[in-house]
Amino acid sequence: MISVRSFAKINLGLSIGALRSDGFHELRTLYQTIGLHDVVEVGLQGGSGIAIECADSRVPNDATNTCYRVAQRVLRTLSAKGRVVIRIQKRLPVQAGLGAASSNAVATLLALERALNKVLSGPERLRIAAEVGSDLPLFLLGGTILGVGRGEEVYPMPDLPGTPCAIAMPNMGLSTAEAFKDWDRVQGREDTAPDADEQVTKPKLTLERASDKIKMFGRAVSPWLGGFSGAAGNPMSGVPAGSRGRGETLLLSLVHTGIENDFEKVVFPKYPELYEIKRDLLQAGAFYASLSGSGSALYGLFRTREQAETCVRCLRQRGIPALATATLARSSYWRRLWK
Repeated sequence: MISVRSFAKINLGLSIGALRSDGFHELRTLYQTIGLHDVVEVGLQGGSGIAIECADSRVPNDATNTCYRVAQRVLRTLSAKGRVVIRIQKRLPVQAGLGAASSNAVATLLALERALNKVLSGPERLRIAAEVGSDLPLFLLGGTILGVGRGEEVYPMPDLPGTPCAIAMPNMGLSTAEAFKDWDRVQGREDTAPDADEQVTKPKLTLERASDKIKMFGRAVSPWLGGFSGAAGNPMSGVPAGSRGRGETLLLSLVHTGIENDFEKVVFPKYPELYEIKRDLLQAGAFYASLSGSGSALYGLFRTREQAETCVRCLRQRGIPALATATLARSSYWRRLWK
C-alpha cells in the first residue's frame, strides 16, 4: 500500500461573488495548508473495481466519495486496469470546512499514480481535480494559494511564514450547499431593501471588504506569479529574486489587519455558538481568527506555539474539540506528504 498524508486547509478570507450560469458562485479566497492531516493508503490488486475502507461511518464508500471519483478518472485517463483499494484513516472532521474530503481525493490521485507506476501530466491532474470538486486543485500545490473562479482556479502565492494556530472543531457538520443558499437568501433581502426588523444581524466580529483586500494582495504579488497559468505549471517558475520575502511580509500584514469570510455573515446568526468560539479565539490572544470555509471549524493564528496550546486547553475545558498546529509552507507540504 502507498501511504500519503492528506493535509487540511484553512481559508485566509473568502469573498462570495455573483451566482454563475452553471449554478456556482464566483469566489475569491486565500487557501492555506496546515499540519493537521488524515492518512490515505492506496493499493492495486488483480481484478477490477474500487473499494473504499474507512472506520468512520460518515465517509461514503460508494461512487459519491471523492476518492472513488478521482480513482475512476485516473484509471480511465491512464488506460490502466486493476482493483483499487483505498483506506482512509480519519483524523480530520467531516463537513468542517477544512477540505478533508478534497485532500483525501488528491492524496488518492498521487498514491494511485505511484501504485500504477505511471504519471499524469500537470494539465491532466488539474482537469481531474477540478472535475471532482472546487477544493481539490489547491492540494496539488500546497502552501498559500489564491483561489478564484469557483475556487478551482489556483495560483501559488508567497508562503505565509510558519504561524502557530489553534483549530476548533465543534461536533457538528455544516453543508456548504446550505450555506450558499442562506447567502443567496440574505443577498436577496438586502437587494430589495427590506424593513429593518427583517435584516439579518451581522456579527461585529465579521470584518468587511475581503474581496478588496484579496485583490490588493493579488496585484501586489503579481510579479511573483511571472508567467504562471494555473496548477498545471511549475509553481516556482518565474519568481523574481527577493520577491517571495516581500510577498510573505505583505501577506502577514494583510492577515494582521483582518480579511473577512463572507460565510460568517450567514453562519454566525444561524449558529451563534460558532460566533462565541471565534470570540474565544480572539480573547485568547489570536491576532486573527475566522471560520474556515463554510465551517464548522474555526481557527486562530497566534504569535507563539505556547499561546496556541493554551487556547486549545481552554477550548477543551469548555468541551470543544481543538488541536494546535501550524501553517504548512509549500516546500514542507511536499516534503511531508509521503509517509
